[in-house]
Formats: sequence, structure tokens, C-alpha cells
Amino acid sequence: MIKVRPAADRGQADRGWLHSRFTFSFAEYHDPDHMGFRALRVINEDRVAPGKGFGPHAHRDMEILTYVIEGSLLHRDSTGAQHTIRPNEIQIMSAGNGVVHSEFNASTTDPVHFFQIWILPADEDLRPGYQQIGFDPAEKEGGLRLLAAPWIKNGQCVTIHQNAFVYAAQLKSGRELTHVLDANRYSWVQMTKGSASVNSQLMQEGDGAAISEERELRIAGAPSGCEFLLFDLP
Repeated sequence: MIKVRPAADRGQADRGWLHSRFTFSFAEYHDPDHMGFRALRVINEDRVAPGKGFGPHAHRDMEILTYVIEGSLLHRDSTGAQHTIRPNEIQIMSAGNGVVHSEFNASTTDPVHFFQIWILPADEDLRPGYQQIGFDPAEKEGGLRLLAAPWIKNGQCVTIHQNAFVYAAQLKSGRELTHVLDANRYSWVQMTKGSASVNSQLMQEGDGAAISEERELRIAGAPSGCEFLLFDLP
């Protein structure tokens, strides 16, 4: 079963310097029918004006992934980490038993467009941690590039404290890939650019889809091509 969450139906906020779209309930946006999906709790699509950002704020007991589409994002946190995140990089901040961080557009001239994803950890009160890796964009062309997993494969992905796997992929028009889901596993597909069909279900930019009772996903790029994130979830 594939249930599409249309981009236009998401919650939204406009603060002038910040334009946000909320797939699930977040901050002032509350929808009891969209509180998350499996271990996924937040998928926010944010656009931040040059030089603007989020001042220091606290989190705990959450795995927070950041994936930049365009521009660059400066991250600082109380673990001592300070890094700039750019396209074709993935950052994980395991908030654990408490961390304070800030995020700002690293540019004073160009906006930044990114997705922030929260995944519920399997355990609470863990030690906070931070990881960030980059990859060649060719690695996601035509196939799934593993970004995050509950283990490290030769340091090529970041580690999350949950039995979940996160992939990125880019497909040209007519190009197709297949992902097999183990029994009792679920998936979420989030379109970040373009459009695609997922088991013949058309999805447009910004759409998400909750997938259950499917053993195989066949994803094909529409005429404009596409880029998307795929979550394989317990």
C-alpha cells in the first residue's frame, strides 16, 4: 500500500527569512493524522535567507539528519562540532541525553535549501554525537546511495541509533531502480527534486509517501528526472 502525502497538503510557516514545509506535525503546526511514520518523526523542508538562521536551541533523544539541496548551512553544537554542510553531504547529530546547537545560512548572498529529518532512537539517554560525510554525486545517479545506517560500512555512511536505513538517489527520465523490502519492514519516499513513479504511483517534487505491505519498490524517473530520499524502516 502506498499513501502519498502531497506537497501542497503539508504544514507551512513563513517568517520572511525562513520558509518551511512540514510533512509531519511540528512547532505550531499540529495535525493528529500526521504525527510521523514508524521511526520517522520529522521531515522539514526549509529555505533560509542569506545570513539568517536558527539560534542556539536544545534537543534530546532524537537522531537529527540534515541534507542540503542547494547552498550551504553552518552548524555549531555543544559537542564542539562546527562544520558547513553542502550538497552531497549528510550530517547526523545524535542528541542523546541533551545537546544545544545552532544552524545558519553560511552565505551572506545566497539562500540555502535543505531537509531536516528526525528519527526516533531505539534507546534514550545516549551520549550525544556528531558525524558528517561527503560523497561523489555520481554515487547516487541511477542507484541508491546509502547515507545512514545502524552500522558503519567502511566509514561511507553515518551511524544512527535505530534500525533504519536512509538512501539518496537521482534518476534521469525513464531510468528505473528497484529496492526490496524485507518482511515486516516499511518505507517512506520523499521527493526532493523533479518527479517519479513509485510502483506506478506518480509523485511530484515535495511529495512524500508512506509505504507498507510492499515487498518491492520500483521507482522510475519521470520526463524531468528526479532526486529523492528513501527510508527503510522497522
